[in-house]
Amino acid sequence: MTEPAPKPAAVLVDGKRLETLWFPPEAESGPAIVMLHEGLGSIAHWKDFPRRLAERTGCGVLVYSRYGHGASGRLSEKRTVTYMHHEAQVVLPALLEQHGIASPVLLGHSDGASIALIFAGTFPDAPRALILEAPHVFVEDLTVESIARSKEAYLTTDLPQRLGRYHARVDDTFWGWNDIWLDPSFRSWNIEEYLPKIRCPVLLIQGEDDEYGTSRQLDAIRTRLPSAETLILKQCGHSPHRDQSEASLERVADFIASLSPESPR
Repeated sequence: MTEPAPKPAAVLVDGKRLETLWFPPEAESGPAIVMLHEGLGSIAHWKDFPRRLAERTGCGVLVYSRYGHGASGRLSEKRTVTYMHHEAQVVLPALLEQHGIASPVLLGHSDGASIALIFAGTFPDAPRALILEAPHVFVEDLTVESIARSKEAYLTTDLPQRLGRYHARVDDTFWGWNDIWLDPSFRSWNIEEYLPKIRCPVLLIQGEDDEYGTSRQLDAIRTRLPSAETLILKQCGHSPHRDQSEASLERVADFIASLSPESPR
């Protein structure tokens, strides 16, 4: 008999209501995977990738929409330059504790990958491994230019309607992300200081045609984490799990399968 699809559940973390979704593991021995979405992401925006990931790996998979995203609580204040630090150092640890998850594999995309890096650099013994899609560790001109173009698209095209499929309050979500990335104070944002403290295995994934970041981001990470594994995908933009879904899923599953029962810390 086919198991019913899991349903999103609301939890309270750091005083905010967060939308979560849990795919149970097939066995108790594997690590839990926690997915951290991009700057305009949510549970719904991952589409079927979390389910496919759970089926391919047999691992439990936790997905959540950050505050201000998806069906989570409404963003009621302006984001600050340290919003990813707060997510990594306050929200994520509390969410993991609430779900009883120790030593997770963090799979982060874009902003989510940066949050994973801050978490792993702050709590070096906590993560089992990191899988980072299109991570940012500093701000590039290309990133700012692409985000500025997305602002124009939001004002002149059907982008609000398309994003509205994934967010309950799409205007708040979009401007919360767009405004802080285009704020001049954000140009100095840099998280490279966290990299040398990271001890767990790392897999980096990036598309050759990423419109929001260049290979300089991966170079900066590999300079400080030379053992990091890398997958560069052709005909792929900023979202490998969408643009090259099967290739990304296969590499992620192989990486997780390669983790030893007790990865060195």
